Amino acid sequence: PLWAAALALPLAGQAAIIYRSNEGWSVEGDPNNTVEISAVDQMKKAEAQEASGKLADALASYRGLVHTYPTSLLAPKAQHKIGVLLEKTGDPDHAFNAYDTYLTKYPKGEDFDATVDSMFKIAKTFLEGQKKKIMGVPLGSNLARSQAMFEILVKRAAYSKWAPLAQFNVGQALEKQQKYPEAINAYQQVYTKYPNDAIADDALYQIGYVRLRQYRDGSYDRADANKARQSFEEFISRFPESEKVPQARENLKSLEGGQVKNALSIAKYYDKQKQYKAAVIYYNDVLQQQPGSADSEVAKTRIAQLKELVGEDSLRAGPEKAETGEKAAARRKLQARVDTVSRPDYVGPPVKLAQQPTAPVETAPGRPKLRTSSDTIGPVPPGAVEPPLPGKPEALKPETGLPVPQ
Repeated sequence: PLWAAALALPLAGQAAIIYRSNEGWSVEGDPNNTVEISAVDQMKKAEAQEASGKLADALASYRGLVHTYPTSLLAPKAQHKIGVLLEKTGDPDHAFNAYDTYLTKYPKGEDFDATVDSMFKIAKTFLEGQKKKIMGVPLGSNLARSQAMFEILVKRAAYSKWAPLAQFNVGQALEKQQKYPEAINAYQQVYTKYPNDAIADDALYQIGYVRLRQYRDGSYDRADANKARQSFEEFISRFPESEKVPQARENLKSLEGGQVKNALSIAKYYDKQKQYKAAVIYYNDVLQQQPGSADSEVAKTRIAQLKELVGEDSLRAGPEKAETGEKAAARRKLQARVDTVSRPDYVGPPVKLAQQPTAPVETAPGRPKLRTSSDTIGPVPPGAVEPPLPGKPEALKPETGLPVPQ
């Protein structure tokens, strides 16, 4: 519908600059470009103008046909031509909207496939770096616009051959915006809705890849690493002939190696702080994750040394007594704060840690919570240096090998 007035009021015989929603700016009001008395004559005039290179006149004529004869059998063809000419004149954004109008008004039109194909190509150019223009002026990268375009395609052409790839490209647009959870969901829809399509294997691989990026780009959470591993393993199992299998195997190796290195560095940190029980837990993680490796030999040797130093009983990990009620809720709240501070990408003031219910130990600011079982400790920030406690030098309790509170 016409919703904006002319930029300037036209004088007699002059054209008006008009803006129509979903179509953009155009010049109308030319007395030499009036609408013919029939849709057939109007189509002939528009086609003749297009053939002679008068694209602006042809565009106005096709629009005149659609607006004057909306129920004509020629209206769908004219609406498709509006999109074609907007593309030719360098306005892909409004061309996409014109094509979308075609799919909405004429979903059974003979140009359906050609229209969807054109829309897909426009959305792809936006995904690859095409900048949206306002009155000819290019704006910044428009990944969000590309995402919206592909979502429209999935909705309008849900059963077409373009739908699976359009859904996949929704994930691509979200991934480029670093919206990782949303991207994973978009790829999952490809795999769920179109399991037999050729793009399904790429979608499953991409789920693992995004989870890998999520882990590397800041989460440092073993849960993310485990999910990435599971996705790659499922991908290899379901699509063993895919060309991406070798890369998936390399990604799995990097996940395993990265976790071992992480566990070893945390073990060495606690070892240096003389918190031997926590150190041994992480040394054992190294042994379990990569037996026979150089890192596992380091861990094995150090565990033996610590057993001689403080005794095997002092290093034995055991579950803490479960707590309930308000006390347990308070502990969980404090532990959540500790887990946040312990992240390598944390920026902020140090947080005091939750005290043990028995034999409380004073904890210096920024010092990670002592790990006493396999699920009670978070990663240590790389390069973290623990400030010394005030007062007397720390002494070890003979039965635990831990510092005695001052």
